[in-house]
Amino acid sequence: MRFFPRTSVDFIGKRHIWYTVSASLILVGLITIAIRGLNYGIDFIGGTELTLEFNPVARISEVRSALDKIGHGDAEIKTFGAANQLLIRVKASEQGANTDTQIMDQLKSSLPNTQILLLQDNKIGPEIGQELRRDAVMAIFYGLIAILIYVTLRFQFIYAVGAVIALFHDVLITLGAVAICGWLIPWLNLQIDQTMVAAFLTLVAYSMNDTVVIFDRIRENLKIYKGENLIRVMNRSINDTLSRTIITSGTAFAVLLALLIFGGEVTRGFAFAMLVGVVTGTYSSIYVASAIVVDYNVYIKKANLALEAKQSPVLEIERPYEVAAKRA
Repeated sequence: MRFFPRTSVDFIGKRHIWYTVSASLILVGLITIAIRGLNYGIDFIGGTELTLEFNPVARISEVRSALDKIGHGDAEIKTFGAANQLLIRVKASEQGANTDTQIMDQLKSSLPNTQILLLQDNKIGPEIGQELRRDAVMAIFYGLIAILIYVTLRFQFIYAVGAVIALFHDVLITLGAVAICGWLIPWLNLQIDQTMVAAFLTLVAYSMNDTVVIFDRIRENLKIYKGENLIRVMNRSINDTLSRTIITSGTAFAVLLALLIFGGEVTRGFAFAMLVGVVTGTYSSIYVASAIVVDYNVYIKKANLALEAKQSPVLEIERPYEVAAKRA
């Protein structure tokens, strides 16, 4: 199956416009993070996590109303496993002494006709949370270094630089989207936790895959159309892979959208980050990774021409009237 088999869109010609769009999106996201901060889960800041079983099934609204009476109305409450199981998370900044006991006592008093069974009780200290946060950042960093080496060996160093900049671009825009939508759409309950980190690593791999497909076609076309303008080769390569990009990204987008809407709170953060990542990853493969390779080659060509102009003396040919004037 192939969509738009004969497209001839000038993607690279519009690259400077999209540079501005990308820079604007990243700037808005960073400003939001600087002002509002990120909503870290207990994985990174510590806290208490309870897994409870309710018989009969208790509604999340009822549980939240009960916890609100003891000052834990902002606790993270998610369905977990079976329909009658809930995961309750209270951050370290919100918990007090014997938080787990207080929660159990309050729920039992607020839901007297419900049998509540404690399945699991975990406490995460702030030190462990800081270590997990540091490990998450290092995991993304080492992943980008590995990709830089891989693309350098397979293509050229400038291709690797373009790919890694595109990946940074994807991570920053997605992180900004998480901060903005977490602030403007509270019901999404977006938190930076281990699940969200897994989403970032996955979107890095997804974006890299799309970029490598385009780079492969560029390398093939450079051999086939020797001597042709690089921008034309780039546009030809992107148009050649456009059908594949639409099918792959469109399918992933549809699945992730369904997961975001119907998947429940446990997978909501992962689905949202991946949903944004699929869009930015597809876009950055064209307008960031490929565009940077083009601009680098254009810069090198201009620099070489300028160097040749300096090294080659310009011979001035006297016009006939100038010769006549001298003789006179």
